[in-house]
Amino acid sequence: MNEKKKRRVTLLSVVKIVLTVFLIVIVLFPLIWMAVGSFKLEKEILGYPPTVFGTKYTLKSFQRIFKTIPMASYIKNTVIFAGGSTILAVLFDSLTGYAFARLDFKGKDILFMLVLLTMMVPFQVMMIPLFLESNLLGLLDTYGGLILPKATSAFGIFMMRSYFAALPKDLEEAARVDGMSEFGIFAKIMFPLVIPGVLTLAIFHLMQNWNDLLYPLMMTSSTRMRTLSAGLALFVGEHATTYYGPQLAGALLSVLPLLVIYIFFQKYFIASVATSGMKD
Repeated sequence: MNEKKKRRVTLLSVVKIVLTVFLIVIVLFPLIWMAVGSFKLEKEILGYPPTVFGTKYTLKSFQRIFKTIPMASYIKNTVIFAGGSTILAVLFDSLTGYAFARLDFKGKDILFMLVLLTMMVPFQVMMIPLFLESNLLGLLDTYGGLILPKATSAFGIFMMRSYFAALPKDLEEAARVDGMSEFGIFAKIMFPLVIPGVLTLAIFHLMQNWNDLLYPLMMTSSTRMRTLSAGLALFVGEHATTYYGPQLAGALLSVLPLLVIYIFFQKYFIASVATSGMKD
């Protein structure tokens, strides 16, 4: 019996390893194809039968895309938009989540339910009102117009409320006895304890804003204000002849920063998934 159990365990382990490797290959293959293809010659990208690796590698695709479109300007706009909106969202979401989790005020539960209800409203429903409002305020085609509407989110408030609600009440009660202000309790005691949640929320916001296409297209009209996603989408649509090399090079430049950020902060991302079901 022991030998049979050992064989079953060994067989299950082999199956798990094979399935894991298979899934890894499926997930990584598009990234490998994109990365290698951006350095291949155009004729090798279009060659038949298709091959993953080329016989000759070049930087012509990167040179062409930087000459054709203002890639440096797109990268700068994306960093300002994604970075600025992420910083504001983390700040406002943390403050609001703390208020809903730790403070008692009239109508708190109703307000929180209203915040959660906004998560059910698709962005497409808010597009026209948001565009008209931004136009009246003179925010279209500006950094303010890109950043301010993204300065907070219902998901971020809900997430930070869960993190703050899980902290023991003894910490803030002791601080109040010592005469510390409410903002001091938040900034010096409570906020440092939820840094993993803050970093996770920052990654979520950064990834969402960095990859966003529809929103920047709606809020910008000039080339100088385009983000990477919007600029690359217009680059693909403006040319009758499709050049796959520059498209792959642009996609690689767009994805690479997010991959680097995820590699360095993946433990916080995984920790968020593990604690996503924690109770208030």
